[in-house]
Amino acid sequence: MEFYRKPGVSVTSEWFTVAGRRFPVTELTQLRTARGPHDPLTVRAVVVTGGVLVVIGIAFGYTGEFYRLNAATYLALGAAAFVPVLLAFLGHRLRPPTWELWGRYRGEMMLLFSSDQERQFGQLSRALRRAQEVARYGGVAEPVVTAPPPWEPPAH
Repeated sequence: MEFYRKPGVSVTSEWFTVAGRRFPVTELTQLRTARGPHDPLTVRAVVVTGGVLVVIGIAFGYTGEFYRLNAATYLALGAAAFVPVLLAFLGHRLRPPTWELWGRYRGEMMLLFSSDQERQFGQLSRALRRAQEVARYGGVAEPVVTAPPPWEPPAH
């Protein structure tokens, strides 16, 4: 039974295949999702910009120049203080952290799948969990129910 198929990735009731590696669904345990690290370029831009602003602030503090500045300069320094925040926001929106699927395979915790597309990641992780449920129930997609659920009215 096939649950998910895209180029390079497939999930069946027996196998999880990604980037040429095959994992038996029954041997994958402790599945969990996580977010990857932020884009290194975004992190560096925020750190460098914040550092430059701190150095400017310290330099003005030691020289006493804060008392001689006009209102436009204070406004420009205030706007410059928002540059790291703006860079972090834009970096997060344009280059978001990846979504990661981790699991234990043969005793070792490993990264099984990673994607920067939330929808694809959600579809794949749900498909893998469904495949594990099917494997757990012995090939039955839904658990066998012998009695009607208690919320259904009795048949007349």
